[in-house]
Amino acid sequence: MTQSNLMPVRAALEYILEHISPLGSETLSITQCLNRVLAEDVIAPDNIPPFVNSAMDGYAVIAEDVAQASADEPVILRVIENIPAGKAPQKKVRSGQAARIMTGAPMPAGATAVVRFEDTSEAASVAELKPDEVAILRPVSPFDNVRPVGEDLKAGSAVLKKGHRLRPQDIGILAAAGQGKVLVRRVPRVAILATGDELVGIDEPLSPGKIRNSNEYTQAALVQSYGAEAVMLGVARDTTQDLKAKLREGLAQGVDLFLTSAGVSVGDYDVVKNVLAEEGEMHFWQVAIKPGKPLAFGIIDGVPLIGLPGNPVASMVAFEVFARPAILKLSASPVWEKPTLRAILQEDVKNSGRRHYMRALLYEAGGEYRVTTRGSGVQVQGSGILSSLVWANTLVVVPNEITFLPAGSRVEVWLLDWRGEKFPTEIT
Repeated sequence: MTQSNLMPVRAALEYILEHISPLGSETLSITQCLNRVLAEDVIAPDNIPPFVNSAMDGYAVIAEDVAQASADEPVILRVIENIPAGKAPQKKVRSGQAARIMTGAPMPAGATAVVRFEDTSEAASVAELKPDEVAILRPVSPFDNVRPVGEDLKAGSAVLKKGHRLRPQDIGILAAAGQGKVLVRRVPRVAILATGDELVGIDEPLSPGKIRNSNEYTQAALVQSYGAEAVMLGVARDTTQDLKAKLREGLAQGVDLFLTSAGVSVGDYDVVKNVLAEEGEMHFWQVAIKPGKPLAFGIIDGVPLIGLPGNPVASMVAFEVFARPAILKLSASPVWEKPTLRAILQEDVKNSGRRHYMRALLYEAGGEYRVTTRGSGVQVQGSGILSSLVWANTLVVVPNEITFLPAGSRVEVWLLDWRGEKFPTEIT
């Protein structure tokens, strides 16, 4: 098959996503909703804060009374009460008076601003003060250090919008708004199924012709990293009976998506492709992607199935390109794109005419992002070299129409697993 006859990556992805629908929803306690996607807008029932309150520990005053205050000429005010957080003020502040107030406590009537403790005689000695007096050492303007009603949230406003994926801070604002339960999208259950007579378990000894089943564990971890539940079905041997039994096992467990690895390329045994085609409506493609040209997609008894290649690197790259967006769409996530940036390529790169996702290390040097496709012994981009993905933190994306990129080119880089940590400052 010539490169021109291969299915473009974008066309394959669009076809897959056209056949994926967001899952239903369920109401859960917010303690169970981290990383879930909201299925409806959440509306604030109350103003937050519900009353005018102090943003600082200090003294509630009438701003005009202290407009001329300074360390050399402090303004002396009489303290009429002490207002801790959680207690309502009992007195009105009048000219020449102040109320000692804690952060979050309601502002007393009459007061228009709060002077911080640091700007009063509590932080600096002032002579000849009576026990019920305070000296103000700096002026304040009206509403300084005061939180108005609804500053954070206004009653009737949207706290969070439908489609938002809930983070720790979102859980906090839901609690502040009195929303102990919310409607969220269901977590996708993704069946992981490796195929092949050559596979043995991770705790089994290797014998001639055998390799350990790494794909199942890689795929399960990837599924979990994108907020889905991995249902590990083990290994299906290259027999019709075994493969059908594994598919039925997944269906019985109510999975929302099948991910298989191996058995979909031109050279693979026909049993995998035959069973998949027999059990559902399947398409077997040769896609213009490197690594990971063989790909399958179809529906098995109403459940989408994505057949990934068997080589471990090709399988992981194909997951990122095709399975990851499908999982995110199942969970109704509004964003499917991978976090990307532009970086300076450190060596010449040749391309074969397919969209190439090259393992690479992104690092910082001279105030710029740089990226290399070589390092830690990685000199080739073979689809079976899983250790290269351990070294890599990014994928360099080379479009299919570009056959050569010279060193110094600015290239698109996919961040594989960035969690906010600093990038390296040198090549390892």
